[in-house]
Amino acid sequence: MILCGVAALACDARVSEPNIRREMHIRAATIRIAAESQSQAMHMRSWLLASTVLVLATGCTRATPPPPAPELLKTATIKDIMDSMVDPSGDVLFESVAQISDEKGIREKFPQTDEEWENVRNHALVLLEAPNLLTMQGRKVAAHGEKSKNPEVELQPEQIQQLIDGDRPSFFKRARRLQDAATAALTAVNAKDKDALFHAIEKVDKACENCHLHYWYPNDKRAVQQAKEDGGVID
Repeated sequence: MILCGVAALACDARVSEPNIRREMHIRAATIRIAAESQSQAMHMRSWLLASTVLVLATGCTRATPPPPAPELLKTATIKDIMDSMVDPSGDVLFESVAQISDEKGIREKFPQTDEEWENVRNHALVLLEAPNLLTMQGRKVAAHGEKSKNPEVELQPEQIQQLIDGDRPSFFKRARRLQDAATAALTAVNAKDKDALFHAIEKVDKACENCHLHYWYPNDKRAVQQAKEDGGVID
């Protein structure tokens, strides 16, 4: 009888042992899953924290406006720039290519050496960039108290100022015509093409005259008539 009881206990132990091992595996798996979930949660919290810091840092950066650029001086007047830059450079271009007729016959004048071409190029660049100075906001036409030398046909500085300030887009359009003509001259000089330079100089002359007829001497009837005969744009 005792032997039967011992055998029964041994049988129960063999039956229960797989159940215990299975339960231990289940608990171990549960603990592992819980640990992995906790690790993922920690990673998620770290990612969210890093993202929040990045967003806050970006927001702070965007909220800080850049320092204002210093305002440049505009001491020279439009007349000063015309007298010191535009007119002298225009004269160099106008005199660089020509047909000369004298007792020796008809001959052409144009740049011959690299130094001569370089000189013309430098003055073409002045004509290309001068309109950027002329059109700067706040640039005055002339110094205070300065008057026209030929009031019969020339407008006074304050009248010219009113025309410019009253329609700045048109002022920019006329300035751009000079830039386009100067660009054509620069292209011709770079190619050392005297014929192309001659035609570009004609464009420079017409661009200048168109601007002068509108702002400087619109009452000069002879100049207006000559510009029409030369095919210039008068607007």
